[in-house]
Amino acid sequence: MKAALYPNFQKKNALKCAREACDVLHAAGVEVSVNGEYRHDFSDKPFVVFEDLSQSAKTADFVIAIGGDGTILRCAKYFMGTDTKLLGINTGTLGFMAGLEADQLDKLSRLTTGEYEISPRMTLDVTYHSAEGDRVCTALNEISARSGSFRICDFEVYSEGYLVGKHRADGVLFSTPSGSTAYALSAGGPIIEPDLECIEMTLICPHSLFSRATLFSAERRLRLTDCTSNGDVMVISVDGEQKISLHENESIEICRGSSSINFIDVIGNSFHESLCRKLCRPIK
Repeated sequence: MKAALYPNFQKKNALKCAREACDVLHAAGVEVSVNGEYRHDFSDKPFVVFEDLSQSAKTADFVIAIGGDGTILRCAKYFMGTDTKLLGINTGTLGFMAGLEADQLDKLSRLTTGEYEISPRMTLDVTYHSAEGDRVCTALNEISARSGSFRICDFEVYSEGYLVGKHRADGVLFSTPSGSTAYALSAGGPIIEPDLECIEMTLICPHSLFSRATLFSAERRLRLTDCTSNGDVMVISVDGEQKISLHENESIEICRGSSSINFIDVIGNSFHESLCRKLCRPIK
């Protein structure tokens, strides 16, 4: 059994957590690999194999991301389309996607006994048609579209070719259930259990008194068309990373992703526990 670690040492306590995780996994008989750039940080652990994550993530039974939700999102890109399972260990702020907290490392041994649940998470594919050809990106959280100059946008949204609505807003989010507790939640969208399958559309600061988030079937194919006429462009962001510029009358298509990500839940009901512990607590 093999586990590949993906630590984000910019997060507080991530190095300490990663080193302890290596010891727990090794004691349980799991082969541990870490990216070669961290060789110095694990040089005193002779059992650690140093291997590029782009290779080890495709052959490992598990990939363990150590950091916050952003770390988990970046890690997932390495093995989309494979059967590799993902476990997040939270050393960040919220960590909704994490299956364990940094003080629960003793439960890593359950990976060898099968004492865990699998939570498949759907993704979204966004296709941009250009003169150079089609460009396809995959999101685990959300696809956002906003004005490149921070002005208000005019755009249309279609579902299966039928007009859903014409909107004026700062932008729009198309989210997976996993992404419902991220940017979409801050924009006023609902909380969706991650194992449901749907596409959430949430307008960002809409110029309307009656705008509400809309849920579409996961099988719908949506289209966003930029109708802004002042020469501005909309910027499409995929999980906060890949950027696409959308000009007037240009469109993107959004649909269920061709692959899903298998998250590991070691303690059971970790999503609702995170909600209660991290969203329902006082600000101070």
